[in-house]
Amino acid sequence: MSFFRIAAGLICAALLSPAARSAERPPESPEAIKQRIGSGDPLAGKAKSEAELCQGCHGENGGSIAVGVPNLAGQYAAYIAKQLQDFRSGARRHRIMTAMSEGVSETDSNDIAAYFASQPPMQGVAGEANAAARELFLYGDVDRNLDACVSCHEPSGGGKLAAGVAYPRLAGQAKGYLRVQLLNWKINARSNSPQGVMNRVAGALTEQEIAALANYLSGI
Repeated sequence: MSFFRIAAGLICAALLSPAARSAERPPESPEAIKQRIGSGDPLAGKAKSEAELCQGCHGENGGSIAVGVPNLAGQYAAYIAKQLQDFRSGARRHRIMTAMSEGVSETDSNDIAAYFASQPPMQGVAGEANAAARELFLYGDVDRNLDACVSCHEPSGGGKLAAGVAYPRLAGQAKGYLRVQLLNWKINARSNSPQGVMNRVAGALTEQEIAALANYLSGI
């Protein structure tokens, strides 16, 4: 293992330790918040998210109030808007979300996404440490050609925008939702990630690893 890999591991371990995860995070810069919100209008999006009944499942401030429903607070607006577009086009399927998205225009999608993105990012509650899940998150598995989660989702689990692609925030996401989505990627019931990367990654994971990762990520 190279010096740089060891150093990176030590830094990530400090960032992702239970103590660090439970500590209050430093405030985001205005530039980071602006990037997360995108071009939509959060004020208009608040009213639209209420009118379109988004808040009925995802919560007024983006905190899920229903089992199996994702938290949206602090998620990248570009990612939320893409998912709505994919539900409309059929690239992603969900009985309720497909029906809900049909009457939502692109402008409305961007505004609704901007509103949820403008909320304080979802926060996890550190659970039981899982060394295997942490290793997969940080390093992946070379023997299985399995990419590290941090390569797209950042050591903080906060996601990023890169080359026009929105990689979603995973930190603090509902554990059950994460597990179901990883299983869906694994069995190809969901296939709307760029170049099918999530199908390839999840396909290499065992169901036990998926459950451990979901638990780990929800607690970051």
